[in-house]
Amino acid sequence: MEGKSVLKEKSFAFGLNIIEVCRQLKDSKTEYILYRQLLRSGTAIGALIREAEYAQSKADFVNKLSIALKEANETEYWLDLLIESQCLEKETHTDSVQLVKELIRMLIASINTLKKVNN
Repeated sequence: MEGKSVLKEKSFAFGLNIIEVCRQLKDSKTEYILYRQLLRSGTAIGALIREAEYAQSKADFVNKLSIALKEANETEYWLDLLIESQCLEKETHTDSVQLVKELIRMLIASINTLKKVNN
C-alpha cells in the first residue's frame, strides 16, 4: 500500500470520528466499558490498515485487513448497542454506521481482490 490510499485515509478519518463520539459518550456519563470498547475497536481499524503497509507477505497483508474487517464489524455492534440502549443520539449513530459500513465494503472488496490475485 504505497502512496495515497483511500482506505487508509477513510479509516483514519473514521478513527477521529469515533474519538469524538466517545468524548460525547464520556461527557454524558455513559457506561465506561461501552464507550471504551467502541473506542478500542473503532480506532483499531485504521491501526491495522496502517500495520498492513509493512506486512511481511501478501498473506500477512490479507490477514491484517481481515482483522481490520472484524474490528469494523465489532464497531458496528457497539454503535448498534449504544443506540438501542439510548446512550447515543440517532444522528450520531446514523453517521458513524454509514462510515463504518463504507469501510466494511472497502475492506471486503480489497480482501476479495487480493485473494483472487493470489489464486
